[in-house]
Amino acid sequence: MRALLTPDVARKMGIVLLRPGPELMPLFSRGRVLVEHEPADMADLPTGLVPPVRQPLTEDPYLLRFFLDERVIQAAGGISALEAWLLMNGNTCQWGEGDYHHHEITTRREAEGALRLCWHCDTQFRDQSFKALTDIARENVVEWVVDKARAALHFDESHTLTLPELCWWAVRQRVSGAFPESMAEQALGWPVEPIKSVYRECDLMPSALATSVIEEHVKPVLTLAVDPETPESFMLRPKRRRWVNQKFTKWAKSQPCECCRRPANDPHHIIGHGQGGMATKAHDLFVIPLCRAHHDELHADIVAFEEKYGSQLALWFRFIDRALATGVLA
Repeated sequence: MRALLTPDVARKMGIVLLRPGPELMPLFSRGRVLVEHEPADMADLPTGLVPPVRQPLTEDPYLLRFFLDERVIQAAGGISALEAWLLMNGNTCQWGEGDYHHHEITTRREAEGALRLCWHCDTQFRDQSFKALTDIARENVVEWVVDKARAALHFDESHTLTLPELCWWAVRQRVSGAFPESMAEQALGWPVEPIKSVYRECDLMPSALATSVIEEHVKPVLTLAVDPETPESFMLRPKRRRWVNQKFTKWAKSQPCECCRRPANDPHHIIGHGQGGMATKAHDLFVIPLCRAHHDELHADIVAFEEKYGSQLALWFRFIDRALATGVLA
């Protein structure tokens, strides 16, 4: 809660008097309050409660498809969290029409969101649905997602959320696949050109979709496929196949050394423990990132290395756990 107040200054007594009114008294119930000069953008506001900062993203029609996507709603907490947010941020019926509204407030779910209604209106519209209610529910979803993204990024209520910040929240929540093409183009800073009704053939230039460019950057490094019915699984003595994946070993090489946390140089394939052997290596999945010094030290004396730094299996488990937890292995 923020307020814009006009002070009465008693200079000789060194006292400043404020008259907030009953609705603003909760502002002073938590102890100290911040006092600062009136910002230039509030010069035209009346004295009293300062409304929440305007969020232009909630008014962009091109983002509506993103906000209403089921994946985005679930990433923000789900419909139940939206209903709790509605009750926490208001105690009046959102259906503005009608002469009577009950003092008790409840929530009503619509196909694409939820809205806050009094008991009278909720009973009146039971088993009914029409565009006006749906529009209010949609607006609530949009404002709620923006508010959740702002809070998740640790911005206060006075912060205006930008499109890059919303995109970063979506990437963190793993819902970048819900980006519409127009949103992806804005996030990448691509120039927005109006669509013409007629094009010359020489003006048609093929280009990648902005959504595909973003997905290329945020997708997992490796996707594992599971096939429980391979031909070898039905053989009594199948010929073993070595699992090879250069993309994973390249990523492992870029990680910190598991012994000293300095930049690794090599993806070490586990030896011993039933792995490795004459003219063969362990699967590429069984690698540990090591710097050159510790890699040489391991091959010089495996027993001494494991006594000093721990078993190769323990080092590998720690590394593979991080790969799974960060989405590299999916």
